[in-house]
Amino acid sequence: MSALAGKRALVLVENLSVPFDRRVWQECTTLRDAGWEVHVICPQGTKRDTEPEAVIDGVRIHRYPLTAATGGPAGYAKEYGSALWHTFRLARKVLRTAGPIDVVHACNPPDLLYLVAKMLKRQGAKFVFDQHDLVPELYLSRFDRGEDFLYRAVCRLERATYKAADVVIATNESYRAAALSRGGLAPEQVFVVRSAPAVDRFRPVPAEPELKRGKPHLLCYLGVMGPQDGVDYALRSIAKLRDELDRTDWHAVFVGAGDTFDAMVELSRELGLADRVEFTGRIPDSDLVRYLSTADVCLAPDPMNPLNDVSTMNKIMEYMAMGRPIVSFDLREARVSAGDAAVYAPANDELEFAKLIARLLDDPDERARMGRLGQERIRGPLSWENSSKALLAAYAATQP
Repeated sequence: MSALAGKRALVLVENLSVPFDRRVWQECTTLRDAGWEVHVICPQGTKRDTEPEAVIDGVRIHRYPLTAATGGPAGYAKEYGSALWHTFRLARKVLRTAGPIDVVHACNPPDLLYLVAKMLKRQGAKFVFDQHDLVPELYLSRFDRGEDFLYRAVCRLERATYKAADVVIATNESYRAAALSRGGLAPEQVFVVRSAPAVDRFRPVPAEPELKRGKPHLLCYLGVMGPQDGVDYALRSIAKLRDELDRTDWHAVFVGAGDTFDAMVELSRELGLADRVEFTGRIPDSDLVRYLSTADVCLAPDPMNPLNDVSTMNKIMEYMAMGRPIVSFDLREARVSAGDAAVYAPANDELEFAKLIARLLDDPDERARMGRLGQERIRGPLSWENSSKALLAAYAATQP
């Protein structure tokens, strides 16, 4: 049992429900196993995680209703304002019913939850800032508005969050460098806790050739479908695979949902891909594993932009856990994560991306080799076992 057993942590999340947010759930269960009493405040899900309150595997979850933003920045202001009000409300409730909080652990985006953390700090809590995204880079990459007044505002919010934090958790070394340089934190205040797939969730099963819809090969994309996630790049690349490389020996499946889901379905029709591209939406883990186990090549089409170049992509980690070879654009943190388990096209070059897909489809031995390398990385240096040690070290640094 940890020397910190008996302490109480309050985890704040805004952009996903829990336990649907896999990283946050791994953190919560790691803290629970170390003896912490863990509470979570998060939004309710739409199809799962819908109960206002739940106790799951010993973790106490407090959820609030939230309508996701639509449109531009004004929509996000409405969403974040509602989320902040509910988070304050539920944090006070936890204080009344559970007692004092030892650590408040806020996961961004947005960089507004430090306001709740400051309230709890006045009552003796320490503040752990879990930086899932670099929000200034996210703003530049998502809205394409340049460094306008809203960009300057999110930079100020990030600085305020860093200033309030006792400890920062970064998802990779690029994010750690931002905390040290932009946040002015001391090296001993910033810990790298990499996201890692739950290996019990990603266990290969026998391939199902019928998922290939009569084709020799299956291409697979897994992940969020937002403006910065590159699904449009993937669709244009596989259109070039068909039109410019004369390859029609594949079927493609896109698993996931997001703001641009409908637009991506429409783009597939415009590109004449409707007969060979399947959009599943969000699906149960059992079906996800079936598709990934059958896939010959997995796609990581995140384009080069200020956010993607320095971010760790969960899809890459999950592809590796399943032993799948990956085609990615040449991004700094993609190389750190995947190493030789992926091949890399020049940034945003859709034809070169298509050529790499074709190369892997023609080389089953190379695909198998890359798959083995990926699994070795996930079971070794990139495992959650290593990340959990870093998480507990970060928490230990908050305590006298």
